[in-house]
Amino acid sequence: MGGRSLGRRFEWLWAAYAVSTFGSWLALDAFPLIALVVLHAGPTEVSVMAAAGLAVGAAVAVPLGPWVEFRRKRPVMVTMDLIRFTALLSIPAAFALGGLGFVQLLAVSVVVAAANITFRAASGAFLKALVPREDLLVANGRFEATTWTATALGPPLGGAAIGLFGPVTTVLADAVSFLLSAVGIRAIGGKEPRPARPDAPRRRAGDLLEGWRYLLAHPALRPLFFNTLLVNSLIMAASPVLAVLMLDRLGFAPWQYGLAFGVPCLGGLLGSRLAPRLVARFGQYKVLLASGALRTCWVPGLAFIRPGAAGLVLVIVVEFGLITSMGVFNPVFATYRLERIPTDRVARTLSAWSVTSNATVAALTALWGLLAGATGPRTAIGVAGLLMLAAPLLLPLHDRAPQQEDEPVRAARSFKWPWTQAS
Repeated sequence: MGGRSLGRRFEWLWAAYAVSTFGSWLALDAFPLIALVVLHAGPTEVSVMAAAGLAVGAAVAVPLGPWVEFRRKRPVMVTMDLIRFTALLSIPAAFALGGLGFVQLLAVSVVVAAANITFRAASGAFLKALVPREDLLVANGRFEATTWTATALGPPLGGAAIGLFGPVTTVLADAVSFLLSAVGIRAIGGKEPRPARPDAPRRRAGDLLEGWRYLLAHPALRPLFFNTLLVNSLIMAASPVLAVLMLDRLGFAPWQYGLAFGVPCLGGLLGSRLAPRLVARFGQYKVLLASGALRTCWVPGLAFIRPGAAGLVLVIVVEFGLITSMGVFNPVFATYRLERIPTDRVARTLSAWSVTSNATVAALTALWGLLAGATGPRTAIGVAGLLMLAAPLLLPLHDRAPQQEDEPVRAARSFKWPWTQAS
């Protein structure tokens, strides 16, 4: 996977992705830390900021999917990078001037969340146009490997930077990473044709739902949509509860907590390198189904953590299995999804996917916080694990790829929302 060149233009896109991804993981949990340490906010305010940033950002991004679809994608990506750079830079600037407040943190989190969704929608459409279909899995595998490398290295380096230089240091680094990403995307060069606009004379409110309409009408993407929503949301919802269990209830040191989640990221590198080879040997659909089912089997083990070295080893083993499975599944899934979305619907469909994902993560994170408070962290993690065991039932049992790309488009046009049936 690492030896074959996909061309200079992809190399620039990959470099831009790498620098912004490292910046984001370097600044992991920077906002909650600033709220707690600088603004002396309480746990409720921090939780509200985390959930509201995702939820409101998702709502703001809803009309941006159709807007992105009929514009050149590279200028949109550059614009979103510059918006994120400006928004994040306002935090260290306000901190230096003594004017940083909770409302500003919340507003920046909303802007960044909306820009993230819009950027992902544009970049997915741009990647599909940039890379030949036969190279999509290799490209997505490289992005996946970069993500897990950043996940392993970013938080420890970010923690060290905060300890040495102060709480807003990593936010400044994250802002600069988006500026560098914009420079990299601008350096891709080449001509990008302007997408053809639809024949409709004016935009309608129903156009905002076009991405969801296409997803729910597609026989292969619909089950994957619900599967990934459930799995990813439960993983994210259980993460802060697991931190409480390990650091508060079981007495693990912060360095042990970091080790427990840093070492298993090597599994993400392993999985992303194995994905193309497994697909070449067993086929895309079989690998998608097997890795998709396997990634749901690990979380229940986290409910049995005990103090001491044995508990630390258990977390590392469980997380290594989970992340390796995800390292295989994610690039195969990303490729499978891009291959089945028509070129003129990629931005709207990916935007709808991300908006729903962010909103679901926000809702389940808040819900699991309440569940952990009522039943205890261990029970909340166990419930998340049991629900994840049911997620493979939502995977597509057959590779029902349409014979022609426009079949799901016709189905989407005839799709009726449940609340319109009566009329």
